[in-house]
Formats: sequence, C-alpha cells, structure tokens
Amino acid sequence: MTDTLVRPPMSAAALDADDRAALVESVRRLLADRCTEADVRRIMDSESGHDPALWRALADLGVVGLVAPEAAGGAGLGPVELGMVMEEAGAALLPAPLISTALATTLAPDLPGVADGSRIAAVAFAGSHDWTGRSDVRLDGDRLSGTARFVPDAAIADVIVVASDDGVFAVERGDVEVTPLPVFDRTRRMADVAFYGPATRIGDAARVKATRDLGMVALAGEQAGGARRMLEITVAYATDRHQFGRAIGSFQAIKHMAADLLLESESATSAARDAARQLAEDAPTVDAAVALAAFACADAFVRVAKDGVQMHGGIAFTWDHPAHLYLRRARSGAQLFGDSAVWRERYIQALEAQA
Repeated sequence: MTDTLVRPPMSAAALDADDRAALVESVRRLLADRCTEADVRRIMDSESGHDPALWRALADLGVVGLVAPEAAGGAGLGPVELGMVMEEAGAALLPAPLISTALATTLAPDLPGVADGSRIAAVAFAGSHDWTGRSDVRLDGDRLSGTARFVPDAAIADVIVVASDDGVFAVERGDVEVTPLPVFDRTRRMADVAFYGPATRIGDAARVKATRDLGMVALAGEQAGGARRMLEITVAYATDRHQFGRAIGSFQAIKHMAADLLLESESATSAARDAARQLAEDAPTVDAAVALAAFACADAFVRVAKDGVQMHGGIAFTWDHPAHLYLRRARSGAQLFGDSAVWRERYIQALEAQA
C-alpha cells in the first residue's frame, strides 16, 4: 500500500544514486498498487479520464511537484529524476497529467496549488514554440485570442498556461472555452482551448525553450519506459505460447524480431537518459541530444508496440489485451510535441550549429 512506500530525500543536493533508486522504487510500488491494467482501463473509461485519488497519492509521494522549486512547495529536482519517474509512468501507462504539471511548474513556479497537486495546469505552446503547427494563439494588447488545439489535460485543468514568443501567460479555466476531443489514446485526453479575453503575464519567453526541452525529456522517458514494458509483455507471451509442441519464442523468426525490439528499447532508454543528463548539466550539445531522444524514443516505442502486437498474433487485436493500449500511447506520444520529421530536422540543425 502507499503508506509503506520508501520516501527518499527530495533535495537535489542530497539525491545520490541510492536516493534516485529509492525514488524510482517508490514510484514503481505506488503504480503497481494504484495503476494496474484494471485501474488504467477504469480511469480511461471514466468521463474525465482522471483519478483524483491517484493524483493525490502521487502528490503525497512528491512526484507531482518533482521539478518545482522547493520554495514553491516542490521537490526541487531536475531532468534526470523526472526522466526516471516518467519511465515508470510510461511502463504503467499512467493516465495522469505529470508532463503538463512539470511544464507548468517550470514555466510558472509560483502558480498556486499546482506543485502540491491541489490544482491542475495544462500548457499550450504558441508561436515559434509550437512545433506541431496546430495553434494560432496570439497576443493582442493585454488579451489572448485564437485557439490552441490538442492541448493535453486541458479538459481537467484549473488553469491554462500559454508559452509564446510574447511571454508566458496564465488564464483561469473559466476565462477560456475548452472543447474535449475524441482521442485515439484515451489514457491521454486532449482538448481545444479557445482564448478570447485578458491574460495574466507570469513570465517572459526566455525560459520557454528550456521548458519545452524538459517536456521532451519527460516524454522520451515515458516512451522508453513504455517500450521496455511492451517488450517484457511480448517476451513473456513468446515464452508461454506454444505451437507445434514448442514455445513460439524458440522459432528463429520470433527470435530475430525480439532481438531487434530489444535493440530499439535499449537505444531509446540510452537516448532518453542522455538527453536528461545533458539538459541537467546544460551541456553544449544538449540541443542535439534532446532532438535525438525526441525522434529516437518516439520511433522506438511505435516499432516495439507495433511489432509486439504482431508477435502476439490475433489476441493482441482484441480489446481485452493490453498490447493495443501501448500502441495507442506510442502513436499519440509520437505527435505530442511535433512529429519525428520535425525533430530530425532540429537534430540536423543542432549538429550543423556544433560544427
């Protein structure tokens, strides 16, 4: 149960390898207890797609405010710890606004109630920071106008944070029009947000890029964790499923596919963790590392999930099997902050800048 979880020190200065391992173990145990496949299905079939009790448990563990400054009630940790937590979240298909909260508490650490989980924030990128090309939000005097499309977690958010070339703005939920959208992946709800009134400036544009990179590191960690778990499910099935008197995992074609997926999964994990480390250290090659993780982890998760479904045979196409849930999460995540083509172009640009 959650009250028996090991709570590691949550100070960035004190968090060594053992503390990080304790943090990961605590999150893993919480999700094993409160985010089983049955829980995921229950939450994703609910009207809101959100479980306040699970969110409160994550907040009590310190996960919700993981990267928020300690002065704002957060843990004050960084990209490495966030990436490690997101690997566990991805493996469990956690249907919760962790990435949105990490973005919001980085953009606007003083937003009341977000770091402690009592309020939920959604983040919409606009202008040159919107690499999906879906938003036309603009600043007209002291007012925001236009629509941000496919904003994660907007339907359950108490406040919408807009990160644009003109600065960072906060708009209360009652001052925007939120339209929930039908989604392919019901574990990640999205909505259109229409702006039509005054907005409160809460920061300048200087921190938007680093925040977007943090979001990409978090998403890459989620994708690496999802790919790893999908591979584990597939290998377990290939070991247990027998045909012609043999486990199908002993067939050479299945062995080759499994080996390819292992390479994809391990490469994704390496790329995600390297990007998190470089972002934490503000390394000179961080732009290339983040861009590489962005497309490598997205592509790896899609490949592992897609081929894993094929290796399961017909059973994976049924609603009762979890394989298709991982494929849905992989497909939706691959479009969240710009697709792989966008990030490949950014990767090339970063390499050229380093030359």
